[in-house]
Amino acid sequence: MYNAFFGLSENPFNLSPDPAFLYRSPQHEEALANLTYGVESRKGFIVLTGEVGTGKTTLLECLRDHLQQQDLLFAFLFNSRLTVDQFYELLAYDLNLPCPGDSKAKVLLALQQVLLQRAARNATTVLIVDEAHDLDWDLLEEIRMLGNLENRSGKLLQIILAGQPELDRKLDAPNLRQLKQRIVLRCTLRGLQEAQTAEYVRARLAMAGLHDQAVFSADLLAAIHHRTQGIPRLINVVCDNLLLTAFAMESKFATLDMLDEVTSDMRLDWPGQTV
Repeated sequence: MYNAFFGLSENPFNLSPDPAFLYRSPQHEEALANLTYGVESRKGFIVLTGEVGTGKTTLLECLRDHLQQQDLLFAFLFNSRLTVDQFYELLAYDLNLPCPGDSKAKVLLALQQVLLQRAARNATTVLIVDEAHDLDWDLLEEIRMLGNLENRSGKLLQIILAGQPELDRKLDAPNLRQLKQRIVLRCTLRGLQEAQTAEYVRARLAMAGLHDQAVFSADLLAAIHHRTQGIPRLINVVCDNLLLTAFAMESKFATLDMLDEVTSDMRLDWPGQTV
């Protein structure tokens, strides 16, 4: 709606996890490098955690692009609220296993055969589970058992578990100590720092065609950072609403009054907020 008004070629603050709009902050670069290294080095279990909206799924989309470019076989499970049987059915489908998906035993046999064949060709196979904090205990145990598949060269299946901080707490449970011991790499995403928030906004506007932006002043960007705590998803929602509000008021600049209105409508809470 406001793209033409601000000279944008596309929406700069879309909430979809588009790798093209990934802001490569140092922590995101490090996390992506760890994910890539862990997979390519066949380390086995890798865990990625972070608060809601910090960019976990976008990083996983970047990893998916990398795996596809390298022609690596992978399964991506984005719905973690599954029964054990549903999990194996989706695993068989995603990996195109030559077996019926409704039999756990047949899926496991076919999976082991495929993994051994691929390992003999020095080919890597990956399982990515998003929203892993919602996995049932039984399903986490099934995934742990899949991590036992290995040969002398290393793990046959590289497993990435991504989720909210509750995943870390779940993995600390005594009944999952065997899984915890198998995790070789952990990555954690946090909110952006204030300078990174400003750069994040400028970078997304530039990618959408608005270079040298003047819509958001330095003071306004600082206020946006404070109210969103540097969470990229919240930054996107706030900035999108600010652009829409400015457009409605036929203003080329967003203001603090507009920010007050937007964050009030969003019912956004932040440290030091006055009621």
